[in-house]
Amino acid sequence: MIDPIIDSLRKATESTIQLQQEMFKKWASLWPGVPGSQPIWGEQVEKYQKAWTEFLEDILKKQRDGLETQFAAGRKNLEAMLKLAELKDPRELRAKTLELWQQTFDTLRQTFETNVRDFQAAVAKWTEMLARGAA
Repeated sequence: MIDPIIDSLRKATESTIQLQQEMFKKWASLWPGVPGSQPIWGEQVEKYQKAWTEFLEDILKKQRDGLETQFAAGRKNLEAMLKLAELKDPRELRAKTLELWQQTFDTLRQTFETNVRDFQAAVAKWTEMLARGAA
């Protein structure tokens, strides 16, 4: 009568230990540098994560460069506006103001066009990444 109880307890203990070992292997394989048995799809996920990280880094770099360009243009325009206050001739003031106004709107147009191109390139790259990931 005790033998079936002990046998059942032994089987339960063995399955619990086996489950704990499998869980430990899974958790340990998530840490970088720890060798583990990763499934084939794990490599695909790592490649996708790396590509996604590179994609985001590229987008952020483009945005930072664009903002630096905008700030430089804004600083240049502010300096030009401050110089307008030094002009005494109304005709010259009008001509310089119109010139500055035109430069400002040209800068805004170029910034908008650059943002649109960057957005289109990002969407194309993202779509390409998703298509490769689905294939």
